[in-house]
Amino acid sequence: MAQAGPIVDWFSQHVGAIVASAINILIIIAIALVARAVIGRLITHLINRMVKTEGKISAAASKTRAKVLKSDTSRAERQQQRAETIGTVLKSIASIVILGIAVLTILAEFGINLGPILATAGVLGLAIGFGAQSVVQDFVSGMFMMVEDQYGVGDVVDAGEAVGTVEAVTLRVTKIRDLNGNLWHVRNGEIMRVCNMNQDWSNAVIELPLDYSEDIVRAQDVIQRCIDEFADNPDVSSRLLERPSINGVVGIGNGAVTIRVLATTKPGEQWGLGRELRAHLKQSMDRENVKVAQPILPMSDAGATKSG
Repeated sequence: MAQAGPIVDWFSQHVGAIVASAINILIIIAIALVARAVIGRLITHLINRMVKTEGKISAAASKTRAKVLKSDTSRAERQQQRAETIGTVLKSIASIVILGIAVLTILAEFGINLGPILATAGVLGLAIGFGAQSVVQDFVSGMFMMVEDQYGVGDVVDAGEAVGTVEAVTLRVTKIRDLNGNLWHVRNGEIMRVCNMNQDWSNAVIELPLDYSEDIVRAQDVIQRCIDEFADNPDVSSRLLERPSINGVVGIGNGAVTIRVLATTKPGEQWGLGRELRAHLKQSMDRENVKVAQPILPMSDAGATKSG
């Protein structure tokens, strides 16, 4: 009991400071929780608004793109998933920052000198940042890629050496399956440029090298009837955004007059429709006796010497 006297005296002398510190700590925790909730809601609101605004701008960009966005129900799901991913990452970063500030403030309330702690944390931060530059670059690139909706799962992309279908997208790595079945793991920080081959809409491009002696007017008439018949097929029209059209004569040379046909399709349909349209054109041109050019091979030096 005698030993309890100094302890009781100490508490009686410092009870005011202890209660004040406890209240301050509770206030700090409450402010941190409120700030975390408010910032989380603000991030959710801003991300959803950004995605909706981007969708409206994209829809107004062109009539063709507007048709796709109106008919593509999966795009809304993709935008929602993208918003949730970005929102989760930003909320996590905000929570870590708020928690760190709250902990440091509480330590200061206990009278702990924060100078050495901040100095040590700064050195560790520099060391980790220097050693993980590539990881940070991957995450930053992944964030921008998701915000800008450059590509998503199911898109066919050309990312340099890796060309194929996107199978998975994370903040650090994009997984691409090529035509041979190989799965490429590409770090987002290494992607300097990317070509999305089936985002929003696509074009099937068919070039027909006709014999130089062909009547171009008659040939174009045959081609026009063929592509009109092709577009009238219900199975085909459901995959088209615009009826196929003749782009005109795009090349003359090597014994050929090249006519180009364009068909604007839904995303990812350009390859299948292109193959079907080529087969249909082949049948029509054979039936109407429209001749395809035979390439003129250059004479070899040996043949020229012998004939000379």
